[in-house]
This record gives sequence, C-alpha cells and structure tokens, in this order.
Amino acid sequence: MSSFLSKEELDKIGFKSYGKNVLISKMVSIYLPELISIGDNVRIDDFVILSGEITLGNNIHIAPYSALFGGAGGAGIVMKNYSGLSSRVTIYSISDDYSGEFMTNPTIPSNYTNVKKGKVVIQEYVIVGATSIILPGVEIGEGTAVGAMSMVIKSLPEWRICSGMPARVLKERSRKLKELEQQFLNLNNKS
Repeated sequence: MSSFLSKEELDKIGFKSYGKNVLISKMVSIYLPELISIGDNVRIDDFVILSGEITLGNNIHIAPYSALFGGAGGAGIVMKNYSGLSSRVTIYSISDDYSGEFMTNPTIPSNYTNVKKGKVVIQEYVIVGATSIILPGVEIGEGTAVGAMSMVIKSLPEWRICSGMPARVLKERSRKLKELEQQFLNLNNKS
C-alpha cells in the first residue's frame, strides 16, 4: 500500500490542474484545491499544508511539516522549476498586522484588521533550508540558497547563499547545477 495518493484520489481532490508523476502524501492537508496548480514530477511529503493560491512548477520537492499559505484574491505563492523546501519551511503570502493598531485572526471582521498581502515567488533552482520563514511580497532570485532557520522579510538576489534573521547575502552560489540540469534533461530525453 502506497503512502502517496493514487491518480484517482488526486482527481477527486479538485486541483485547478496537476501534471504527471505527482506524489502527494496521504497525510497532506489541502485547502481550496481549486486554486492550486501542480506541474510534473512534484513530491509533497507528510504533514505539509497547502492552502489557497499556489502554483508549483516541475521537479519540485516540499519536505515534511512545511506550510504554504497562499491566501486568495491575488496574493499567492509561485514555486518555479527545480525549487525545493526543506522540512518545516513556512511561506505566508498573507499576514496580520502585529502593530497593535488592528485586531488579528480570521474570526474578526475585516474592518477591524489590516491583513497584508503580497505574492511570494520562489524562482528556479532555489532551495530553502529547514525551519525558514518567508513573509508576504518576497521574491527569492533564481539559484539562491536560503540557509536553515532564516527569516526572509525582503526579496533576495539571484545566485546567492543567504541566511539569518533577517536573511542577508553571505556569498555567491555556484551555477554548476544549470549544467547538471542539461545533463539530466539529455539523459531523460534519450530514455
């Protein structure tokens, strides 16, 4: 017995769309699946939460206990090809205002809250380390690696290694993985 959902089970969820070779654990929590698009060769492990507007490209892995809160109404989360999240990563495209000037939480009418929204974009080849948090409106540039336990509160440039609270650039990251992608694609096209 597989721990991943079957094609029939995936069909019943009602995703906006999903591709080939999609492996989603039977222990994933999915909210508003009609707003979620999933590409080819995607694996989502145990105890992940997917909620709201989410677009996942191809060859993506989301490790256990991660949470993607895409919201609805224009915020959303986009993860592009070959990106991945390590365990316990949390991404928010919506967040309450914690200043004390407004009330917080979804049980309060909106005229008493100040919910901040902003699309989160994870570009190709990005890897986000364990227990990191990404806040609304952030874009992580192509090829960037975010170290474990980082808090990403503003956009990060391409091909860097970043870490910290808040995350900051530490050094450049090698682009060799783009060559490896070509080898991978060439090998897969031959079979």
